[in-house]
Amino acid sequence: MISVEEALARILGAFSPLPAETVGLTEALGRVLAADVTAALTQPPHDVSAMDGYAVRAADLARVPIDLEVVAEIAAGGLRREPLEPGQAARIFTGAPLPPGADAIVIQENTEAEAGRVRILKSAESGRYVRPAGLDFRAAELGLAAGRRLTSRDIGLAAAMNRPWLKVRRRPRIAVLSTGDEVVLPGEALGESQIIASNGLSLSAFVTAAGGQAIHLGVVTDDRARLDAALDQAAGSDLLVTSGGASVGKHDLVQGALVDKGMNLDFWRIAMRPGKPLMFGRLGETPVLGLPGNPVSSLVCALLFLRPAISALLGLAEDLPSETAVLGRDLGENDERQDYLRARLAPDATGRLTALPFERQDSSMLATLSRADCLVVRAPHAPPAAAGDPVTILRLGGPLLGI
Repeated sequence: MISVEEALARILGAFSPLPAETVGLTEALGRVLAADVTAALTQPPHDVSAMDGYAVRAADLARVPIDLEVVAEIAAGGLRREPLEPGQAARIFTGAPLPPGADAIVIQENTEAEAGRVRILKSAESGRYVRPAGLDFRAAELGLAAGRRLTSRDIGLAAAMNRPWLKVRRRPRIAVLSTGDEVVLPGEALGESQIIASNGLSLSAFVTAAGGQAIHLGVVTDDRARLDAALDQAAGSDLLVTSGGASVGKHDLVQGALVDKGMNLDFWRIAMRPGKPLMFGRLGETPVLGLPGNPVSSLVCALLFLRPAISALLGLAEDLPSETAVLGRDLGENDERQDYLRARLAPDATGRLTALPFERQDSSMLATLSRADCLVVRAPHAPPAAAGDPVTILRLGGPLLGI
């Protein structure tokens, strides 16, 4: 068996960023930038008013109250090219450009308007309530750097910078195949000894959440001819992910079928729990990641290995963000495998973040995984740990999309 760290290093070594494609802003959410985005204009393009009121020359307000002649009214989108002369003001609204000569705004609450004139009741220093040109950004300024996963905020910024098209990494095409005589799809007739196939659907959802394009190949029974035909459908994908059959038991056909087709097998056992029978290799130009058949093992391995692989294809340098919490109960000595324990998170009486591992950690129990807030990570041969001891955790949800 190899370590989790070695397995991850070998997997990541097989991937490089995919080519770029150009998409419109409406299609860019969640995509990864393949090129820097710079501003095509300056925003705001002029000094503009931040409030409704009157544009004035601050030098005219040395003594207040003072009456000024109102010579213009400027709304957002309007423009006055004639400069304000001493003793003049312009009625102005939020977002409107200041006329030449004006350098301050007096808000309307501090004025009394008369026909053609305005009485200024409170002084304003130069720059008061003025948004200077380029306050947000200037033309050619870097707005969004390559390698960023785009959020709704980023879409807004790109639009404001007048960049309607963006270069992004192509979505990785991930073929997902589940195997086994014992599983059937949800809604199908269920035999007495059969169970519902959840892995293919959960892994496809995981791929989508991580930024990939899932190609769900369905569930194939333990029949070699059908398995060979399904594997052929994965040709041209950026990664083939299988679930189940990665071991070497009598009914574990996937590894043998792939090797017979010419797969170069790198490894198939990892010192971790859950997820020991994890396989990685390459079939022609297509990397192959064989996940365990147990549902929890499959998703935990997807988090640890499939998500980083997708990130590498997208050109993202993402690490799993770990935190420290304290244990909520005693744990015994660990064996030679790195452990990932499903746990709930809650503050203790002193406010410390406490991780309480579930008593049962069976890798078939999806309901426990669904209720978990984090995974408690325990190193191989970790000594016994007592309640209150610090532990490393990986939160589920939030930045760890898909699980």
